[in-house]
Amino acid sequence: MKTTQTIPHPEQVARSRAVEQLVLGKATSDGAGVKLTRVLTQPLQRRLDPFLMLDAFRSDQPGDYLGGFPDHPHRGFEAITYMIAGRMRHRDSAGNEGLLESGGLQWMTAARGVIHSEMPEQQDGLMEGFQLWLNLPARDKMNPPWYRDFKAGEIPSFVTDDGVSARVIAGESHGVAGAVTRAVTEPLYLDVHLPAGARFAQSLAPKARAFVYAYRGEVVIAGTVVPEHNMAILAGDGADGVLLEAGAQPARVLLVAGLPLDEPIVQHGPFVMNTEAEIYAAVSDYKEGRLGQGG
Repeated sequence: MKTTQTIPHPEQVARSRAVEQLVLGKATSDGAGVKLTRVLTQPLQRRLDPFLMLDAFRSDQPGDYLGGFPDHPHRGFEAITYMIAGRMRHRDSAGNEGLLESGGLQWMTAARGVIHSEMPEQQDGLMEGFQLWLNLPARDKMNPPWYRDFKAGEIPSFVTDDGVSARVIAGESHGVAGAVTRAVTEPLYLDVHLPAGARFAQSLAPKARAFVYAYRGEVVIAGTVVPEHNMAILAGDGADGVLLEAGAQPARVLLVAGLPLDEPIVQHGPFVMNTEAEIYAAVSDYKEGRLGQGG
């Protein structure tokens, strides 16, 4: 079990990136009628490369989530499911099975293909969380699939002198290494909780694409208020990082950044490849029962 750590190397940011655009998520449904908010949509994929999609879900109404996500295929990317509250059972064609619980993380690399399901293991109560899609470089899209569950206590975290707590899902922050690292896209994925009036600094690589999603309360970034349920796309303006500041109320945000792949993105539903021919092959493999069967 990993516990909250002291900060070995506090981040220093001389100038914060500005907010280039505010995006309010769109209500939709997926799976067997699960109600969710799509925050990062397909038209933003090039701007936020290597990230393909961000869905947020939060409801205490069982009818909004009990249908779950029955068997469905994926190829060509990684799906990262982060649970704030609730219980979800994962099963897939590679023989993996796990229970994703409150505070836990599921990192699935679909790569050449997997068929999986995510079904609620609760009949009532609050279910809340996020699913982020991270693209794979062309050279890795047909690698074998990979999967891992992380319990809440396995996600490294730290607390700053300002009382801000951060969970490091991926990458590194303030000298604390996250649960997962990736060499090519170098994703940073933080869940940051700010007390009222607190500030949080995070350095960012100059070429990184980055965004902040406020899921509780609001934060201010370089003079721009980011309201609750809004995503702030951060400008690539030569600043060395981002400074977050909570107002009169506490705030919780996701801070996500990564290096762009600068490769073609061709998506057809649950398949994300580089060419239309590769999409046709993925659809054929799925229809013919080859996807998720080792090839």
